[in-house]
Amino acid sequence: MTRKGKRLTLIIGALAILGLAAGLVLFALRDNIVFFYTPSELAQKQIAPGARLRIGGLVKEGSVVKNGKDVTFAVTDKTRDLAIAFTGLLPDLFREGQGVVVDGVLGADGAFKADSVLAKHDERYMPKDVADRLKAQGVWQGEKK
Repeated sequence: MTRKGKRLTLIIGALAILGLAAGLVLFALRDNIVFFYTPSELAQKQIAPGARLRIGGLVKEGSVVKNGKDVTFAVTDKTRDLAIAFTGLLPDLFREGQGVVVDGVLGADGAFKADSVLAKHDERYMPKDVADRLKAQGVWQGEKK
């Protein structure tokens, strides 16, 4: 075998080993790559209590109950709901009908004990400064109500 052939064989072997390693890592992470589960996906997966998860969806209208720093609410994907309990300060953007991602542990009773809540603004959000500039240029008219 020539020197060039040996080098080519070494490169192909290294790429094969690297590809195998990447495949094994992706196989091991297959369910952990998901950023969050919706309540319907969580019901389908039947995940064991005590597992650390992220749940995403909309805060169900009329479900928020505040008692001091203790807050309970339901996250919905319009198909299923999941009860969430949280203790602490909620983000300013948290409100009913708004998208949230909660991080915590699923309890044995099916309730979710969250230790962090991330509120998402809607996709139509526009910072005031940018909106004002775009309105001045006549590019953006804002929402019609």
